[in-house]
Amino acid sequence: MTADELLGPVDVVAPALLGCLLVTDRPEGTVAVRLTEVEAYSGEGEDPASHAHRGPTPRAAIMFGPPGRLYVYFSYGVHWCANVVVGPAGRGSAVLLRAGEVVAGESLAATRRPSAKVPRDLARGPARLTASLGIGPGDGGADVLDPASSVRLHAGEPPSAVSTGPRVGITRATELPWRFWETGAPSVSAFRPGGPRRRRAAGQDGHP
Repeated sequence: MTADELLGPVDVVAPALLGCLLVTDRPEGTVAVRLTEVEAYSGEGEDPASHAHRGPTPRAAIMFGPPGRLYVYFSYGVHWCANVVVGPAGRGSAVLLRAGEVVAGESLAATRRPSAKVPRDLARGPARLTASLGIGPGDGGADVLDPASSVRLHAGEPPSAVSTGPRVGITRATELPWRFWETGAPSVSAFRPGGPRRRRAAGQDGHP
């Protein structure tokens, strides 16, 4: 995976990440997840569901590039979610990594996700994915294209078929079919449509 491959429009780059491997190296070991579900979030002024909608705020500044950086944010005041920044610098686009299949380090991932009853649930959802990989706030801004990084994105085996549909749990731009998943993959998360907007503390919304 190269920076040039991440430079296209977010709704084009996002499905191209399906099948790629996200790998973390930690003192306790290595875990690799093959991505099976992602969501696209576009740049400043274009996508009201995106954290970049209001420009490069302190929290969203990483989304404005360069491509290949990891954008990590706290969701609902409960868990961490991870996104890969895409598009040219200054664009403010990112791809939320929603789900995947653990293909290496399953035993280590299981210690981080003790509530998972079966292997398919280890990274079945954005919070579970980051938990299995051991990703947290210290990984924000990591260059996933750098071979020396402790969080890396590698090309993998692309899916034979890709499905598309609305994004999960948002209240704006709900008509955009910008969720992409490997058709039939058991690790794909359950779809939850967006509901009425609720008041949340700053920084606790669920999507980039």
